Amino acid sequence: VQLQASGGGLVQAGGSLRLSCGASGRGLYAMGWFRQAPGKDREFVAAISWGGRSTKYADFVKGRFTISRDNAKNTVYLEMNSLNPEDTAVYYCAAGRSGAVTSADYSYWGQGTQVTVSS
Repeated sequence: VQLQASGGGLVQAGGSLRLSCGASGRGLYAMGWFRQAPGKDREFVAAISWGGRSTKYADFVKGRFTISRDNAKNTVYLEMNSLNPEDTAVYYCAAGRSGAVTSADYSYWGQGTQVTVSS
């Protein structure tokens, strides 16, 4: 499975971005988004089951970010609203079997897309 994340960029505080993650390869996977800010560990952001019925979010993004997927397009999205400078990080998409919150549960990773939020 190969993953390609896109949609990052520079946005002002309070703004929005939508990240996309295109997947190629066979199999049904739960998908997750993680992020890593400079000098910090990679952290869980959101996950969605392979069918899209179950989602999980980190507490710091609840109510601001929405994860969704379009299996017909093999694409997962992360809609990010009310962005603040603390959201600045490289965002990674990942594919795994369980849709867990720990990065170790994901077998495949995209290359990451930079999100920068200016104050």
